[in-house]
Amino acid sequence: MTTFKIACILFAILPSLTAARADDLVIWSPAKLSDRSYKATMGFRLPAEWETSAGADIALASTKGGALLPDSEQAMLWGRITRTSVTPAGQSQQGASVSVDTLRGSGALTLSRSRSWILSDSLDMQSSRSISVQYDAVEARQASVTASQALKLIHPWTGTSLSAGTGVSNASGDFSSTVGVSQTILPNLNLDASMNNPFSGDEAGSVNLRYRVQW
Repeated sequence: MTTFKIACILFAILPSLTAARADDLVIWSPAKLSDRSYKATMGFRLPAEWETSAGADIALASTKGGALLPDSEQAMLWGRITRTSVTPAGQSQQGASVSVDTLRGSGALTLSRSRSWILSDSLDMQSSRSISVQYDAVEARQASVTASQALKLIHPWTGTSLSAGTGVSNASGDFSSTVGVSQTILPNLNLDASMNNPFSGDEAGSVNLRYRVQW
């Protein structure tokens, strides 16, 4: 029996074993991406003031004959720790995450912080900032650091929001910026428009109409 067939059997059996334990602290989320490719997220979570979770993302794909496709395997270890504070006037969250690609020797550490609060009777504000350190041991790349921050002004009564974000990376020395606007047309229909690097020669814009269905 090939490795791929064994993996398929495990993907089929484990969901039924964990369905009865949906309320416990085990993370198990398998998915069939196509006829011959699978992915699963597994791990655990510990609820506390600082909620902690850790686990692995595993994926594979095969040919029609059952042999593994080259470079299709994924074995990513990850961990997260977050703390959320809620007050009548707003909410804040801070956390850290780490991920390690065990097959390709790369990894990343990210620190983030976000906050949302009531700015006035008709406006809400959201802010976020993060810093990420990435390393690739296989290609012997120097560790790169990327920092980003964003602000969003929201008018909840009309469903209109204005956003602006910036980012900078020491690997390329590039500075990027984005401005955007979003408008709720119907409860599940949104119109979004954004522009990247609006103050440079390589500016690029996009307009999207999004419809969301839940069932």
